[in-house]
Amino acid sequence: MELTDQQKQRKIIHVDMDAFYASIEERDHPEFKGHPLIIAQDPRKTGGRGVVATANYVARQAGVHSAMSASEALKLSPKAIFQTPNFPLYRQVSDQIHAIFHEYTDKIETVAFDEAYLDVTENKHHLHSAVQVAHAIQTEIFDQTHLTCSTGISYSKFLAKEASDFRKPVGVSVIMPEEAHDFLMALPIERFRGVGKKTVPKMHDLGIRNGSDLYQRSQLSLIHDFGKFGYILYQRVRGIDDRPVEYQRERKSIGKERTYGPPLTTMGEVEAQLQYLANLVAEAMRQKQRHGKTLVLKLRDSEFNTVTRRVTQADFIANDADLYYDLALEIYHEVARSDEEVRLLGITLTGLAPLAFENITLPLFGDHPVK
Repeated sequence: MELTDQQKQRKIIHVDMDAFYASIEERDHPEFKGHPLIIAQDPRKTGGRGVVATANYVARQAGVHSAMSASEALKLSPKAIFQTPNFPLYRQVSDQIHAIFHEYTDKIETVAFDEAYLDVTENKHHLHSAVQVAHAIQTEIFDQTHLTCSTGISYSKFLAKEASDFRKPVGVSVIMPEEAHDFLMALPIERFRGVGKKTVPKMHDLGIRNGSDLYQRSQLSLIHDFGKFGYILYQRVRGIDDRPVEYQRERKSIGKERTYGPPLTTMGEVEAQLQYLANLVAEAMRQKQRHGKTLVLKLRDSEFNTVTRRVTQADFIANDADLYYDLALEIYHEVARSDEEVRLLGITLTGLAPLAFENITLPLFGDHPVK
């Protein structure tokens, strides 16, 4: 199984901002620089609650990482500065960075505020070298935002992502088609996308610890052990990844959520926040000119137990904040305990379609037959 010439000629850049949230805070608060900085609510002020959104590289050297509880991060880095996340600011900076991307290509697949794939096989500046494009993007991002990013360049999304992780921060790494095999053979199995904490022990039990071990396994044996993911791994370890940069994909959901510290403890507080979220979602749906058939409520308690429940209607749900609120509140009463402290609430609409598309109910079986 070999790469086609068309696959080899693709030029994909993976852009990954360096410690994005923390870097924005250091830029705006120079006194934070050189100190361990953790983007989370200070657990000393919240009774131990809080989750790390990210941390700067000083704090990471102490073992702090995203999704860790803030109290655990404090134990690892007791002198750290805790800064409450400012997501509206981070989104604003992300929009500024994406505007820079669009100066070079419109084939942009956004992964998160701080991460995106760019297909620059053909680019607006007519630069032949993807490395030139990556350097130009890095330079412009720094000039306009005073933030740094790392870039990975290859012919596939998988390898571009791996390359961007290779030299962080402020790195530019390239994996050429002829280099892919040697790179993949040495890659630890944990670095293959999709191989998570639950899959690693099974891999090790099967004697698979790196790409070379994976390469020795037959396609049938990998499918037997890992199902459809086994076939994907069989291709990835051979450098094959046909996935395009999905710059035209439809948005699958629109939602808003908030984390609370201290948590919500009364029904009145919950109702007020559900109404607030419903208003935000209704406005976002109007701006995006979408409507959906399914409303999802997300609820997390103070013990970090997360529940999601949904209600789906046959027809599209009207874009009405009060209706979203009523549906969310109905779900809440079904799933929440009366004594529950609420740490997070979220309302999301899925099953989206443009507002121009409407269901038309035909009177085929009504009291008055069509003539």
